[in-house]
Amino acid sequence: MTQSRSQNSPMRTLARKLRGLFTPGGKKSAGEARRLNKKACDDRGLLVFEHTGEVIRAERLLREAGLDVEVKGPPPQLRTGCDMVVAFELVNQLRVQEVLARGGLAPKDVVSANDVLLEPVSLFQVKRLEGRWLMVRAANMKITLDETDGRIVNISGGGCPDVPWVAHQLCGLKLEQAPEPLSLGQTLCCYSLQKAFEELRRQRACGA
Repeated sequence: MTQSRSQNSPMRTLARKLRGLFTPGGKKSAGEARRLNKKACDDRGLLVFEHTGEVIRAERLLREAGLDVEVKGPPPQLRTGCDMVVAFELVNQLRVQEVLARGGLAPKDVVSANDVLLEPVSLFQVKRLEGRWLMVRAANMKITLDETDGRIVNISGGGCPDVPWVAHQLCGLKLEQAPEPLSLGQTLCCYSLQKAFEELRRQRACGA
């Protein structure tokens, strides 16, 4: 009997330690969660540019180089007149800067999003109106879908000369049949509309 208790004692000690490590809401678990959240934020960098056109070029160059990037809205501290930043994996910073340099493009600033105050915001605003219409806004462009039949019913915003023509080409078409805005125009407004169009398709596919 004594021998059995002696053998089981180390096992009980180990079990207590394991429970302490994995207890939900425990101090160690909460601290670990904070460290993981901070690490996730630390893993991203932001490219800041003066003009939206530079964001468009940077996104294209980096994607063509096989890098995973995302266009986001800038946090207040980084607003320069351009309402977009390019988010990238910070581990790829040297590669990102090399690609941009080869393309003759230099960001105004490159920062780490390691502070929650520097967290980029979503480029999109999504609204449902009267349970029927789904509207997505990206920067200064809005596109609205009638969810009852999947048709694009309105495009608005921006000040580029091709917006009325692009809107005329898209409105009335079903989303899955509509051409992409950037196949119809190449202005900054069309770029923003393309982003809104892509998010509208994602929302529609996910049933969000």
